[in-house]
Amino acid sequence: MALGDQIGHDTGQITGTRILPGEPGEPKVEVSFEARGHLLGEEVTDMGTYVSRRQPDGSLYGEGQGLSMTASGETALWKGSGVGKLLRNGASSWRGAIYYQTESDKLSRLNGTACVFEHEADESGKVESKTYEWK
Repeated sequence: MALGDQIGHDTGQITGTRILPGEPGEPKVEVSFEARGHLLGEEVTDMGTYVSRRQPDGSLYGEGQGLSMTASGETALWKGSGVGKLLRNGASSWRGAIYYQTESDKLSRLNGTACVFEHEADESGKVESKTYEWK
């Protein structure tokens, strides 16, 4: 098992956060973001939302979905899940897997490809994500 090439990188901002009901005493946190960058060499805008829950050991588990759109309007839907940890002052760090689905010719390589990601959010809400092909 090896990571392939980095196929995506974007930076942006958290656009919304809200607390959702969860198990008693364990609320879920919903976070939405918008970012700009590159995916398979194409300039993209990435929008997504993920919901996370704190685990008994203090780590985080989250699931999300979103949309990556090229400058010419082609889209790829994505779903992912990962584990994270809280850092100082509300920052967080995530690692996980992401799967894309698209009808775009430019992004068709994403179909049937497992990808892994690194996602960082700082205390001011700035986000940065890197995506790698999983070979």
